[in-house]
Amino acid sequence: MTEIDYGRFGERLEHARARGTAARWELLRAFQEEWGYEPSRAEGITLDDPEEDGSESVDPSLPVPAALREWWELPFNSFAGKPRLYWTNPEWPPTVRPDPSGYGTSGGLPADNPFVGPDEDLRVCVFMAEYEYCNEWGYAAARAALADPPVLVAAADDDGKEAWLPQSRSVSEFFLHLAVTRLPAHYGFSAYEGVAEPDLVARLRAALRPLGLLPWRELGSRGEYFGGPDVVVQYDPCGQDFEFAAYGRTEEALRRLSGTLALGWSAEDIHEPDSRQDDDG
Repeated sequence: MTEIDYGRFGERLEHARARGTAARWELLRAFQEEWGYEPSRAEGITLDDPEEDGSESVDPSLPVPAALREWWELPFNSFAGKPRLYWTNPEWPPTVRPDPSGYGTSGGLPADNPFVGPDEDLRVCVFMAEYEYCNEWGYAAARAALADPPVLVAAADDDGKEAWLPQSRSVSEFFLHLAVTRLPAHYGFSAYEGVAEPDLVARLRAALRPLGLLPWRELGSRGEYFGGPDVVVQYDPCGQDFEFAAYGRTEEALRRLSGTLALGWSAEDIHEPDSRQDDDG
């Protein structure tokens, strides 16, 4: 297996941002392949037309960003291929918030929000939600005409108040980000620290480099991702179970990381990939 330095992932991401949506899809395909995902379907999904949906939660007058349609139709879409890797619910067609049906849990944007002007449409179009709809991800309805608009998440802000917060710089980057949060945890070797003491965090920031993604917000988490040789590490000061989670493409990669960060992991601390226990892995 050829070693991949995820300390350079941020450079790959910047290169993809400069080249556009198609380059971000290619980075998604490559990342999935690097962690062992094999596409399990031969062709894309046929999507329903929002104008024919008939649900009061859908506004057919709003265009659907091209990137969102493209993602659904990608032949290597791991969400469509193995949805239980993700434990999220898609919203297709995208549904608006506030939700006229009352089903959607989030509100719209406040007039003083930093994403759209006060005289623009303050609704949000949701296309993905946490499994029990504790968090929802979407884009500003006022930006629906963009091919690949920024993505917001409904989550608690630093003051503990529910708000729409930045999640990803584009729809295509969001789906790459989502894969980063799920695939290494399923296909990689893993090790955890319940509490990340300040000296460990300092060593982490000195030894590994950020992946270049915004903090991942879900179920109270605010996860930052770092990379090194064959490893991806999540540091989450708000983590419910672990503040520090490391995933390696190989067991040896985690052993090296343990030495680099002075963690002293034993063989019992490093867990085999979940995919080895999963018939659908």
